[in-house]
Amino acid sequence: MSLENYQFHYCFTGNSQKTPILFLHGFMGNCHEFDEVIKFLSNDFYCLTIDLPGHGKTRVFGGDECYTMANTAQALIKLLDNLKIAQCFLVGYSMGGRLALYLNLHFPQRFYKVILESASPGLITEVERLERVKSDEQIARKLTRCVEEGDFRAFLLNWYNQRIFGYVKNHLEFEGMIESRLQNNPLELAKSLRFMGTGCQPSLWEKLKENTNSLLLLVGEYDEKFIIINRKMVNICKFTQLKIISNSAHNIHLENTLAFVQNLNKFLIEV
Repeated sequence: MSLENYQFHYCFTGNSQKTPILFLHGFMGNCHEFDEVIKFLSNDFYCLTIDLPGHGKTRVFGGDECYTMANTAQALIKLLDNLKIAQCFLVGYSMGGRLALYLNLHFPQRFYKVILESASPGLITEVERLERVKSDEQIARKLTRCVEEGDFRAFLLNWYNQRIFGYVKNHLEFEGMIESRLQNNPLELAKSLRFMGTGCQPSLWEKLKENTNSLLLLVGEYDEKFIIINRKMVNICKFTQLKIISNSAHNIHLENTLAFVQNLNKFLIEV
């Protein structure tokens, strides 16, 4: 996939003389997803954040195939080439975590260590994937209606009622997160969901056995679904450790920023 099909919006923060970390945000996020985390890291790392296709200020000039996981991953590797980043650390949250896992398993030589927050390798069976595609299509249609009816905020508030998000709506920074999410285009988000959602991504469960990099899996103590998924991942995947973070659900870096940073720092500086 040619990089000409994308105009990636990205930001660098921190010490350009230090090792880069590539951060990949979750669904409906943008390059500011990890701003609070990066405040604690900017002296010791060179942090690169990117708006993924369908999000923020990144523009896609190609067809719908440009939104798929495989093509997005190839484009990100070419972007790293253009930025003269031969190797870096990699951090991905939720959707960005699924993409980060794909990158790690297909381009392992490009990453020193990888941190996956509330991520999964996708769905194992074809039946599960088809059911998820149907579910994601319903959500994509709701996003499309948001443009017609002007109720994107209502969609977002309802989205965060999901059980995996725990008590995030009670967090002091929740309204700020909503305002950031509102900067996205619902039509572009719908494309992202249709072409890089959990149902249509390649299942990575079998490929987990080929992992050669050190992986840290982070899940929140209230995110029961992803605790189960990540425990299965640890049993399959070599060089992998799991940390369950207290006082958080799916969005650990928002709900328990300090614990997220502490675990990240400890993992990245370990020899």
